[in-house]
Formats: sequence, structure tokens, C-alpha cells
Amino acid sequence: MGDDAAVRPDDSGPAAWNWDDRYAGDDFAFGTEPNDFLVQVAPRLPAGGRLLSLAEGEGRNAVWLAERGFEVHSVDGSAVGVAKTLRLAAARGVTVRAEVGLLDDLAIAPGAWDVIVSVFVHLPPPLRAAVHRAVVAGLAPGGMYVMEAYSPGHWGRGTGGPPHPERLVPVDVAMAELDGLEFPHAAEVERDVVEGHLHTGDAAVTQILARKAG
Repeated sequence: MGDDAAVRPDDSGPAAWNWDDRYAGDDFAFGTEPNDFLVQVAPRLPAGGRLLSLAEGEGRNAVWLAERGFEVHSVDGSAVGVAKTLRLAAARGVTVRAEVGLLDDLAIAPGAWDVIVSVFVHLPPPLRAAVHRAVVAGLAPGGMYVMEAYSPGHWGRGTGGPPHPERLVPVDVAMAELDGLEFPHAAEVERDVVEGHLHTGDAAVTQILARKAG
């Protein structure tokens, strides 16, 4: 799953995605370099903390974060993506605890994480709201949540993103779903995204850096 992630393969028709097929082969669908917004906010995150990356895909963000001293755990619904995460981590000499799992089945332990990361994860709205409630509960006091996703303004640009407009993420909706957190940064912006051959070009995104008080 990962970037542009759905969850269980509940799509049908020509827009349906099989993430194992997308991640097959030696290339990386979204590249091996980290997400630009994640790089931008990384200096503001709790150093060396326990970090959970949701729908990580092929490991580009998890491995980069492990290289910076975080204790990284990742989950993704694609076994192929998880295998590539582990290979990329081994190639770069770091450890990532990467596991296969679906976000609709994921139990996030309360207060367990210093950082939770969600990069281009596009869920059905009811599931997204449930995951965001679990994120709020799952952060330790002082913990931070990093999210970048395509916003509604991205629809029709043809430069990546989910095939269902309802999965695009308005910033005000995300903030409401993350009730209980503070927001050092929350905005809808336009930027060029150059992250692998599936995400390249002009984009409209929602960016959130949120913090749990404590």
C-alpha cells in the first residue's frame, strides 16, 4: 500500500490497485528518497524516539528515519512492499521493524509512540477518522504526528493520488479528526512533488505537523 494507499482492496474496475503488483520489480514506485515535507519537519521531532510509519509502502521514509536514529516500526498491507522495506534497510545498514498489516485491523497501543508518520495515505473517510482517533490516543505526551496527503484541490491534475475524490484530505477535516492535538503547522498548499514515477508534477497537498500536549 503506502503512498496513495487504500486499505483492503475494496476498489473495483479499471482504477482498482493491486499494491503487490505495483511494487513488483526492482524499481521503487515512489523512489527511495524521503518525502519532502517529512524532511522539512524532521528537525522538530523528538530525537531518537519510537516511531510508527503507517502504510509505509517500499520503505523510503522508514529507512531515512532509521538513518537519523529513530526506532522505526512500519506497517503496510503489501508483503512485497514490506520485503522491499527490509531490503532497503539492510542495504543502508539500519534496522526497521517492518510488518505486513492493514490499517483497518491495526491496533495502536495508547501512549506508545513518540512520532507517528502518514505520507500519502488516502483512506475511506470513516476509516481515516478512526485511524486519526487511534493516532491521538497512540501518541505519548509530547509526541508528534506528521501527515502529508493530497487535498481536494488536487483532483484532476493527473500527477498522482487516489482514484476516489472522497479520499482526498481537507485540512479542516483532518484537524477535526485529530481533536486533542496542537497544530504547529496545518495547511493546504500547492507544490511540485517529485517522488518516484507515480508522484511527479504539480500537486495540491494537505500538510500537518501536530503535537500532543505533555
